[in-house]
Amino acid sequence: MKCPFCRKGDFAVIDSRHHQGGFPIRRRRICDRCKRKVWTVEQVEENPLQVVKKDNTREPFNAQKIRVGLEKACYKRPISTEQIEAIVRQIEAEVYAAYFGEVPASVLGNKAMKQLKKVDQVAYVRFASVYREFKDVNAFVEEVQPMIARSKNGKSNRKRN
Repeated sequence: MKCPFCRKGDFAVIDSRHHQGGFPIRRRRICDRCKRKVWTVEQVEENPLQVVKKDNTREPFNAQKIRVGLEKACYKRPISTEQIEAIVRQIEAEVYAAYFGEVPASVLGNKAMKQLKKVDQVAYVRFASVYREFKDVNAFVEEVQPMIARSKNGKSNRKRN
């Protein structure tokens, strides 16, 4: 940051004060050339994340919508509220770390399905049936077939041991 007084020196931070909640941040600065001191105020400017839907419309990212979808998929399943919250937090953290400005809705759905597959297969199938919009039983069977095959292989491996 250039000095507003001499216009030649750079300001160095000599003191920072954080207010309750983390912002705004007040910084005491000194010019390395003219030695004048000033306070500056910095505030975090958030750029809200937009979700790009299938029809290319955009809406603000809302973790609550993911939570509601997961809760519906996990209805009457042995999955705790804490597990659902952990999944939502993980998806939210991954999305904010990897995307700036816009994230495709398909990414959110795929991340949710990936997490549900680890936790509960029934909840996974419920979520997938709504998310993937299965049109007929064949599409549903194609989604479930790999899980059935893994399940059979797992059981046959246990019998041999």
